[in-house]
Order: sequence, then C-alpha cells, then structure tokens
Amino acid sequence: MPIIRVEMFKGRTPAQKKAITKELVDGFIRAAGGSPAAFTVVFTDVEKHDWAVGHDMMNDKYPDK
Repeated sequence: MPIIRVEMFKGRTPAQKKAITKELVDGFIRAAGGSPAAFTVVFTDVEKHDWAVGHDMMNDKYPDK
C-alpha cells in the first residue's frame, strides 16, 4: 500500500488538496500500476516560518501579501 506524503505551505483549500490527491494517485498508477483504493495520501501543512532552504527562511523570502 503506497503512502504519498506531501509537505507544503499552509493555505490550500480542501478542494485543492482533493485535486492534488487525484493527480498524484493517477500519476503513480500510470507509472507503476495499482488501484486508487490502495493509496494513502497524507498532507502536512507547514507555516512558512517553520521552513528554510539554505539560510533563507521562507516567511522572509515569500511574505504574505
């Protein structure tokens, strides 16, 4: 049973997460086979101030408007 984990900035709607889930599962099935019921997708919403790349904090690089 494949588990797909998605970590991303907080702020996506449930509808967006549903669309992301469909694309990820369908893409995996196209590449490797399987059925949708076999997949688990776990979303982790992360605050920008809890994410850094190199020395850059993402809340500094991508401030909310």
